[in-house]
Amino acid sequence: MRLFAGIEGKARLAGLFLLGGMAARGVGEAMIRAALVVPGSGRETARNIKDFPWAYRAAEATDLAMACAMLGATVLLYALFAPGGKHVARMAALLSVIGIAALGAGSLLSIAPLILLDGAPHPGIGMTQTYSLVELTLLLRDQVQHVARIFLGLYLLLIGLLAFRSRRFPRALGAALMFGGSVQAVARLMALIAPDLADATVIQADIVAVLAEAVFALWLIFSARRPFPAPSAADS
Repeated sequence: MRLFAGIEGKARLAGLFLLGGMAARGVGEAMIRAALVVPGSGRETARNIKDFPWAYRAAEATDLAMACAMLGATVLLYALFAPGGKHVARMAALLSVIGIAALGAGSLLSIAPLILLDGAPHPGIGMTQTYSLVELTLLLRDQVQHVARIFLGLYLLLIGLLAFRSRRFPRALGAALMFGGSVQAVARLMALIAPDLADATVIQADIVAVLAEAVFALWLIFSARRPFPAPSAADS
């Protein structure tokens, strides 16, 4: 366990948690749900879920894995950044926890189609209404996801600020995190205000944020092989 001992080990483990969370999200959203959920068609989505319930449940499992990885990364990054700015680090951790909780609420909504389709049609609810409810719950999940990503974008923004101020990290890396987090937060907010104008923008903003976070995670993993600089007076 010496690999994860000390401040260098915390940095390395935080990077692994970040990459693990991004990988889980990619599998659940980009691979599984993208293949099963047909936007605007509750009937086709319901048919896909009924044909491949194991795959849909696997997407739920990846959500849980992503939340656990994000919580682990939040705790470790707080431990790394708190010596250089406790107030900002606490605010960042709080934003992350709120975002993760919102993602959990979205996951509960995504379970609803499984419950609705199990034994359907139900008394008083025909199949047409069931299809509409499936589509409605998934639309609600998307809205909750927007809220969650606003908080997580602000979290990245503050982590980037801490990294930019600290002499432990390249300033370009901190700037990239601030840019990616702010772009994601603004795009997700626009998706709530003007959804018809923001669909493509959300995808592009998410890509920018994911790339910045991935570079940050890789830096944490591989830079930990070198001595990790101790907090300096400039960090406080």
